[in-house]
Amino acid sequence: MSDFLSNLAVVVAGIAAGGIASVAGFGIGSLLTPVFVTQVATQIAVAAVSIPHVVGTAARFWLLRGQVDRRLLVRFGLTSAAGGLTGALLQGRAGSAGLTILFGSLLLFVAASELTGLSKRMRFRGAAAWIAGALSGLLGGLVGNQGGIRSAAMLGVDVPRQAFVATATAVALIVDGARLPVYLATTGDELLALWPTIAFATIGVVCGTVFGHRLLSRIPEEKFRPTVAVLLAILGAAMLIAGLSQV
Repeated sequence: MSDFLSNLAVVVAGIAAGGIASVAGFGIGSLLTPVFVTQVATQIAVAAVSIPHVVGTAARFWLLRGQVDRRLLVRFGLTSAAGGLTGALLQGRAGSAGLTILFGSLLLFVAASELTGLSKRMRFRGAAAWIAGALSGLLGGLVGNQGGIRSAAMLGVDVPRQAFVATATAVALIVDGARLPVYLATTGDELLALWPTIAFATIGVVCGTVFGHRLLSRIPEEKFRPTVAVLLAILGAAMLIAGLSQV
């Protein structure tokens, strides 16, 4: 029975994660990693979550493949992916608690700015989009939560909701494609031992992705950014609490 409840929790978390990611462009790693951490060490959990993450991201990309903003992908996305990979390589050398507090505070600021209308005065254009992409990717890579900070930075770009999610998904797929082989090479045996949990999580994420895709098309354009802002505020508060608990 305990195994049944454990697998059920993984599936439910996967559905929620896939659904949120289909609406906001982030959430799979944020929701699934804590679930996996209850079973294995954090490093293994991050590697394990990368598998349902890449499957869910690929499914989301397929559903939104015609909505990717190619100009935004080049100006913001590629620099974000490069910054994220750089940050991930430097992650072990940085003070995790301080960065987590900074990360959470930044997400709360972005969420508040969007909900109060302040962000309308801070749209990224031209070179600013390149810089925002690189910095958001670097910080996300350092903290280990690239999706949230990427979506936060993309709120500064004026694009429709489906282009927002599709472009964020394309960037995530680039990062996943680069990091997954590394995880498989370094933690392959541990991941093989976790295959039932990974499989249940992947099934949940795919189901949630399909549901979230349908939900995204029903969200009015004027409600989309506030919805993303609320989800960012929840993630930011969780990250801030986690960082302060480590001090």
